Amino acid sequence: MTSLSPADAERLKLAFQRCRDMEGTLNEQLRAYAKAGRDIFPAYGEAVDRLVARLAENGGGENAPRPGEVMPRFVLPDENGRLVTLGSLIARGPVAVMFFRGHWCPYCRLNVSAVIQAQDRIEALGAQIVAIMPETQEYTEQFKAESAAPFPVLTDLDNGYALSLNLAIWLDTEIQGLLSYQDMARFHGNDGWMLPIPAVFVIGRDGVVKARFVDPDFRKRMEIDDLLKALESASGEN
Repeated sequence: MTSLSPADAERLKLAFQRCRDMEGTLNEQLRAYAKAGRDIFPAYGEAVDRLVARLAENGGGENAPRPGEVMPRFVLPDENGRLVTLGSLIARGPVAVMFFRGHWCPYCRLNVSAVIQAQDRIEALGAQIVAIMPETQEYTEQFKAESAAPFPVLTDLDNGYALSLNLAIWLDTEIQGLLSYQDMARFHGNDGWMLPIPAVFVIGRDGVVKARFVDPDFRKRMEIDDLLKALESASGEN
C-alpha cells in the first residue's frame, strides 16, 4: 500500500489551485479535481471507489433527517470555543447546516470556496451557513482562517452529532494506509478514523428540514444554485 509522495502532494496542491480558480459550477470543479487526483494518486481514487460502493450498498446516509422532519438540535463549540445552538441560529432565519470532512480535505475546501462566493446572495435571503467538522478547535480555527469563511465552523468531537444523524462512517484500513500522510489522530483528538458523510440540511425557522443533500461519495456536493433555491424557499415560508 502506497502513501502519497512529497512530489505528488505538490502536484495535487497545484491541481487544487487550478480547479479552485477555474470557471464552472462547483461540481465541475470537483470532477476536475477528482480526475487530476486519479491521475496523480490512482491507488487512492480506486480505494475511494470501493469505499463509496460499500457505503452505497449499506445505505450510507439514507437514514439522515429528511425534508419534513424536525432537525435534531445541537450545542457545539465554534472555532473560538463559544457554544452555538441550532435554536439560536434558526431564530434569526433559515440555516444551511453543512458537514465537512476536515481542513485537510481539498473537496471540502472547494465546497467552502464556492459557498463563500455566494455569501452575499445567502445573506440577502436572510439565511445563514454553519459548518460542522470532527476536528478540534485548533483545526476548525485554521480552516476558517485559511478559507476566510464568514460563518461559524463548529467542532463535532468524536462525531457525536454526525452519529446521531446516521452520517458518521469508518474509514477502512486500506484508506487509512493511503491517508497515512495526514495526521488524523491529531486533527480529531482520537485515532478512530471516523468521518462524516459530507451533507447539507436546509433548516427553516420552525426547525424542520426543508431540503437536504446527502451522498456517500464525498467527491459530489450540493450545487450552489440548488443551495440558494432551497434557502430562498425556506425564507419564503417564514
